[in-house]
Amino acid sequence: MSDCIQLSFAVCRIGIYTCFRALCCKGPPPPRPEYDLVCIGLTGSGKTSLLSQLCSESPENIVSTTGFSIKAVPFQNAILNVKELGGADNIRKYWSRYYQGSQGVIFVLDSASSEDDLETARNELHSALQHPQLCTLPFLILANHQDKPAARSVQEV
Repeated sequence: MSDCIQLSFAVCRIGIYTCFRALCCKGPPPPRPEYDLVCIGLTGSGKTSLLSQLCSESPENIVSTTGFSIKAVPFQNAILNVKELGGADNIRKYWSRYYQGSQGVIFVLDSASSEDDLETARNELHSALQHPQLCTLPFLILANHQDKPAARSVQEV
């Protein structure tokens, strides 16, 4: 009988210890995984606005990116480190220098832009899709400015 009582006490101690550890000694939460993305598109396509919205920043005082900027976009289960590259003619030729280490691509285009700008965006997208450092990565293509009257549908773009 005493062996049974000792065994019961041992099981109770283990149970109490397990509950105590679960409630009081969790420690820091595990780190969220981080993913490095590159965000590209022509000037005025809305890259900075998109990232500001995702970071819950004010949409006021947004200026066109010259060069590049990096934003950490937090989500519940992950953090996206997004390198936004400026879309001006003189900057686009340097985009490929920032591709290394990327794990995905966000391509933003202005669906309400002129035919010439849309053709330039198509060419830049095809160039990115064929780049050796990007061709195997997932691409997210956003047709921005859908709220404008001149916006093309996704099928037209």
